[in-house]
Amino acid sequence: MNLPFPAATNTPVSKSQDSEWLIAEARTHEPALRGYLQRNFPSIDTDDVVQESYLKLLKAKATGTIASSKAYFFSIARNTALTIFRRNRFYSQIPINELPDSYVLDQSRDAAESTNAQQQHDLIVQAMTQLPLRCREILAMAALQGLSNAEIASRMGITETTVRVQMARGISKCVEYVRKKGER
Repeated sequence: MNLPFPAATNTPVSKSQDSEWLIAEARTHEPALRGYLQRNFPSIDTDDVVQESYLKLLKAKATGTIASSKAYFFSIARNTALTIFRRNRFYSQIPINELPDSYVLDQSRDAAESTNAQQQHDLIVQAMTQLPLRCREILAMAALQGLSNAEIASRMGITETTVRVQMARGISKCVEYVRKKGER
């Protein structure tokens, strides 16, 4: 059985032997490796991954023989790229004090703003329930469905002028209702 990482031998290996082995066993696969990395990890710097993979391959070679240098080279590169990808997902290269305020500050509503918005919504709904049926339907079609005056007129079988008049009356009555309740 040929293990990918047999025990290290005590025979010293020279740097020239390492270079020759690296050229013969790994360098020939570099173009294919770069293509693989660019296809599968387009946001990662391919040069960094390849360089890191060469270093890890040489370290593994120092511990013993490698059964398949191509497979091991690709495995090292894939794992290195995944590590970089994960690191980039969680950590920014830009220090937090150099980020624009919009990246740092929480711009979501706080509890008071959410409550206020909900109360205003409820007040408008109450105001609309006080309107006559046709007026309420016209406002709902315009506000909720985003229909134009012509589309509303066509659906309801009335003229556009009637739609405009009903909208104006409905809005006016809603504003009056809200004012009576002490809101803006």
